[in-house]
Amino acid sequence: MTALQKTGGPTAEPTPEPEPDPALPSRSPTPQRRQVPRGRARSLLLASVLVGALPALALLSAGIGAYEIPIGDVLGSVQHRLGLGGQALDRTAESVLWNIRLPRVVLAVLVGASLGCAGALMQGVFGNPLAEPGVIGISSGAAVGAVGAIVLGLAFAGTWTVTVCAFAGGLVTVVLVYAMSRSGGRTEVVTLILTGIAVTAFAGALIGLFVFFADTAQISQITFWQLGSLAQATWPKVLAVLPCAALGLLLAPLFARRLDLLALGERPARHLGVDVERLRAALILLVALLTAAAVAVSGIVTFVGLVVPHVLRMANGPGHRFLVPGSALGGAVALTAGDLAARTLAAPAELPLGVLTALVGSPFFFWLLRRTRRKQGGWA
Repeated sequence: MTALQKTGGPTAEPTPEPEPDPALPSRSPTPQRRQVPRGRARSLLLASVLVGALPALALLSAGIGAYEIPIGDVLGSVQHRLGLGGQALDRTAESVLWNIRLPRVVLAVLVGASLGCAGALMQGVFGNPLAEPGVIGISSGAAVGAVGAIVLGLAFAGTWTVTVCAFAGGLVTVVLVYAMSRSGGRTEVVTLILTGIAVTAFAGALIGLFVFFADTAQISQITFWQLGSLAQATWPKVLAVLPCAALGLLLAPLFARRLDLLALGERPARHLGVDVERLRAALILLVALLTAAAVAVSGIVTFVGLVVPHVLRMANGPGHRFLVPGSALGGAVALTAGDLAARTLAAPAELPLGVLTALVGSPFFFWLLRRTRRKQGGWA
């Protein structure tokens, strides 16, 4: 036995590597085309649909009505006003388009985007897809402010008095609910919800008391405001809600990552560096700003902030990087379409916008609940 064999070395030639079979695919690494993840592709598709649907609905809403204006003429008039060519319309059509239709369309976009975005933030704060801005009493507080201004005959801000009082009432109610829910430097979600329910019930009692002392004309005005409508849209109202809506819509996406971490639970979120109390306070104030501004100019419009984020969550998942801006776009699309339907379904009469959104939103949301429950096999 040789020395090499004693040490356990090889005694035979190494086995040659088998030659690759040309009939089989090669295993050598080849550069592959980078693919877009399925979730991102779905997000891009949904965003494209929403971005395309919004201007289309806006053009239809601007042209359709008792005084028909062709879409081509609408585009031409807008281009003419922007100095991009186009052609001005006759005096009547120009007045209808720029003094009646376009303020209403722009206000519907702002109000819908504000309510949709506020709904997504609320559902993220509470960790519950059933949450909406009305849970913490914003809508009821705004209603108390508006109804009180109508019944008491306040006129300190002229025609803006009801709007100012509604906005202030919504903000004051949110601050009151948050202050009453806070204990030991912390605010629990359950306590916040229960306090909001109690304050909402108290606000309803105040509204009933105001209605009891109101005369017939005031009751009619109160009813019109509570049913929700954009019939009194003007450019000054658009400019009034624009700063609040723009500020809220620009700030909301900045909280998307922390909302994703909060979805893991309060304790894991704290371990990951999220100041839960500060985040919750900031988001509640942001929701109050968006909702109070929207309700102040449109009255109470329900189910937009509840259904739109829930539908997008079912379609694209719970990630807030898409859900927050997507809900703003979806809310704008939903309210623009709803306002167009409110103006045209019962023409020449006009349906209350809040009633129409409730009629469509409540059975649709009930269907969503049933579908989710059946898919999960129960709520337990």
